[in-house]
Amino acid sequence: MQRKVLSINKDIYIIGEEDFDPKHIFENGQAFRWEENQGEYTVVANKYVIGVKKLNQEEIQKAIKGGLPLDLWNHEDLPVVRLRGAGTMEDYDTFWRHYFDMDRDYQALRKELSDIDDYLKASMDFATGLRILKQDFFEMIISFIISANNNITRIKKSVAKLSEMCGEKIYDADSNVYYKFPTPEAIAELDTEELARFTGVGYRAPYLIKTAQMIANKEVDLDDIRQMHYEQAHRELTLLSGVGPKVADCILIFGDSRDMAFPVDTWVIKVMNKYYLGEEKNNKKIKAEGLKRFGDKAGLAQQYLFYHARIHKVGSR
Repeated sequence: MQRKVLSINKDIYIIGEEDFDPKHIFENGQAFRWEENQGEYTVVANKYVIGVKKLNQEEIQKAIKGGLPLDLWNHEDLPVVRLRGAGTMEDYDTFWRHYFDMDRDYQALRKELSDIDDYLKASMDFATGLRILKQDFFEMIISFIISANNNITRIKKSVAKLSEMCGEKIYDADSNVYYKFPTPEAIAELDTEELARFTGVGYRAPYLIKTAQMIANKEVDLDDIRQMHYEQAHRELTLLSGVGPKVADCILIFGDSRDMAFPVDTWVIKVMNKYYLGEEKNNKKIKAEGLKRFGDKAGLAQQYLFYHARIHKVGSR
C-alpha cells in the first residue's frame, strides 16, 4: 500500500512507510533535542513535544483497539510509526510533513546513491529509515556552535539547559514541562558567565551571545542567506562567531536543506580516507572529493557514510 497518514486523538500515525526508523533518524548526530526510553523518542521541535515510536505488533493491535483503522488492511508486516501528541492533520501538513522530509522519496534516493559504489550502498543498507530532518535555522546555528569539540551527550544537555534558561515553556501530552528553543533576542541578552555556568557550554558562551546579537540586529540576515547559492551562504555563515567551515555545513544541511553541504569531521575523514583517498588530512580536499563523487547530494551521502562509520568504528585502529 501507499503511505497513509492519520490523526487519531491528537496522535499521528504514519502507516506503510518503510523509510522511517526513529533510531537512525535521531541517533545519527543531526538533532539534539530528544531522549529515548524503551524505543520511544521524546522530541522537542518548534512548539511541540512528541513521542516518536515505530510500533511492534502488540502495540499495533492496541492502537487498532483504540481506533486506528488498520484492520481494514492486511497489516501483518505493515510498518506503523506513531507521533504521540503531534496533533491534528493540520499540524502534520503545516509542520511534521516538512520536519520529517516526508515529500522526499527515500527509496529512490537510496537506489540512486547505492549505484555510486559498494561502500555507500553498504552504509545505506545499514541505515534504511534514516531521514534528514528539516530543523529550525537559528536552532541549528546555536546547536552546532555548541557541538564543536564536544560529544552528543553534553551537547544535548547544554541545548536543553539553554532552552530552559531563556526559552518559552511548552508541555507534552502528559502536561510535563519542556522549553521551546530560545529566540536570538533572548540569547543576545544573556550574561556570558551565567550562560557558561548554567548550560556547561564553557568557552563557547561568548560565541553564542555574539552570534545571537549579530542575527538579532540583522548584521547577518538569515532570510538573505536562504536566498544565496550554497558557496555564498557558506561564506556568510562563517562570519558568525564560533562558526567554522564544518559547522557551517552542518547548519546548511540540517537547518536550510542544502543537500550538497558536506560537513567534514573526524569520522568523515576516517571513512573518506579508508574508502576513497588513503591518507588525506586536508579537510578542504576531503570535502572537494565528497562533492566530486556525490554531486548535489553529497551531504545526503555523507550522512549515511558518517553514521555507518561512527557505529562500526570504520577506520579506527
